[in-house]
Amino acid sequence: MSVGDGGHHGLPRLLAGLEPGGGAITLSAHARVHGPLPNIAPHQLIEEVERSGLRGRGGADFPTARKLRAVADRRRVGPLIVNGSETEPASAKDRLLLGRLPHLVLDGAVLAAQAVGASEVIVKVGDGALDALRALDGAISVRDSDRVRISVVAGPEGYVSGEESAVVHYLNSQVAKPTLVPPRPFERGYRGRPTLIQNPETLAQLALVARFGSRWYRELGTVADPGSALVTITGAVRAPGVYELAFGTSMSDLLAAAGGPSEPLQALLVGGYFGTWVDASAAVGLRLAREDLRSVDCSLGSGVLIALGESACGLHESARVITYLAEQSAGQCGPCVYGLRAIADTVAALASGVAHAGERDRVLRWAQEIRGRGACHHPDGAVRFVESALRVFGGDIESHRRGRCGARPAGLPLGETALAPPRLGASERPAARTRRRVAR
Repeated sequence: MSVGDGGHHGLPRLLAGLEPGGGAITLSAHARVHGPLPNIAPHQLIEEVERSGLRGRGGADFPTARKLRAVADRRRVGPLIVNGSETEPASAKDRLLLGRLPHLVLDGAVLAAQAVGASEVIVKVGDGALDALRALDGAISVRDSDRVRISVVAGPEGYVSGEESAVVHYLNSQVAKPTLVPPRPFERGYRGRPTLIQNPETLAQLALVARFGSRWYRELGTVADPGSALVTITGAVRAPGVYELAFGTSMSDLLAAAGGPSEPLQALLVGGYFGTWVDASAAVGLRLAREDLRSVDCSLGSGVLIALGESACGLHESARVITYLAEQSAGQCGPCVYGLRAIADTVAALASGVAHAGERDRVLRWAQEIRGRGACHHPDGAVRFVESALRVFGGDIESHRRGRCGARPAGLPLGETALAPPRLGASERPAARTRRRVAR
């Protein structure tokens, strides 16, 4: 089958056929919207993905075709792992895809598995992702023509448990902690075999590229950043939720997609809790593009945009988040365990007004000392967040010391208070299970 026929022009693409407040789309409805699963040769798929410019949507922004080739060129390939852990508390895009559009993700997983020579797909989700578990169970049960075996595994939902080496470690040993790299999973992953790990959105995008081609994919976005992306927009906006937007869209249009700000804004957090605070006056002129975001030292990361209103206190909210991140350490590396705790305690003291302004410089020095010194990138992401918070909200430290902050809590989502946007819909929830495996 040749690629490049048909396809949705304009938006939505990934979210095409999704009805507000509905349940998981059926296989027949999925086929009506996107057409059948294409029969495409492995080398052709990888070449088409390369021409499309598709990059990973899990946060690392790595070229997808390069990752496919890294595994396809090896022998005795292990299963393809769909990393649907989504342990970023402010994100909901992967839960939306797995819970409402499971066939699109599974299409991409099956195609990618065939492209690299994998005979099995394992979908890893969090223990609490009950809607996703139910939807995947139902989707797998009706997919009779897939040439690979598909299974689902639920596991811990701690922040670092979603890191790809932690996912492999959990599948191998039931311990959801990151491991030192190298070797990376594509070199030695599941049961010691070369393993491809991809984010659900990456695979959903791949499924569309396989059907409609790279030229179609590049109809949206920019030359450097083609296509669309799912962005979870929350905070001080009128309609928080998951939105599909073309790369190159301005930040002001992103906010408008979510109903616009619910109050004047003071800052935007771009990229989630491993992301960067940007002053609102600088942020609104940016586009959803790597070049623009790099100009203010940030990236889209996990696809999260949090709007902070002027009525909230950025220093207090940042102290809450860094305390949460310190508590989420895997406990394996001293710089992460002790360094992040010291930083979190000091930022909390600055926010509470019980530390003098000079403590800010101490936090920044500690941040430099622990960067790059963990088994995973947890300390790196945490100190990036802290450095941006002290840059954007540092002017509030003195007023806090003098007891002049009367801002109300904004309540940025942490842990069990994670965002569940309206687009996910509501449904009857089954009894919780700590681990489940589903196979055809």
